[in-house]
Amino acid sequence: MNIDDLIIRFSGSTEKQQKAIFSTLFIAGNKLQTIFDKHIPLLSLKQFMLLSIVRQSKEQMTFTQLGELLGCSRQNIKKLAEALMKKGFVTIEQSPQDTRAMCICPTEKVEFFFKNEFFSYQEELKFLFEVYTEDETETLFRLLSKLYAGIENLENKVTEGARI
Repeated sequence: MNIDDLIIRFSGSTEKQQKAIFSTLFIAGNKLQTIFDKHIPLLSLKQFMLLSIVRQSKEQMTFTQLGELLGCSRQNIKKLAEALMKKGFVTIEQSPQDTRAMCICPTEKVEFFFKNEFFSYQEELKFLFEVYTEDETETLFRLLSKLYAGIENLENKVTEGARI
């Protein structure tokens, strides 16, 4: 069985399509992580995503805030931050707003990486989207943005005790 077989198999009803979309998100994430991790050995995809968020943030974010944004635990953020600190990309400092919380602060190495080393990889990311028209890219962006509302709805329902 291949992906095309699965697409045909799951195209018969809305319920089947929903199951296929859920599976696709998982499979696509794994494939992208595998490609990234093999191609950019300096950073794992998770480390890269954390660095990207820290770099784009206007103010320092705590481990908890970063975990909520990236969809993982504070402990996972701490592990990623410690690995990035060993590589010289970040420092870990006490939050100026909450002395009990820790923040991740980018070093100069982050800007150097994004401006010099990551530039060639960024060009390669275009290959992922060259199969889409501009309109398809806009539609995909809107639908994936809306997916966050669905995830939030799922979180709320699970919190309320509903079954998945």
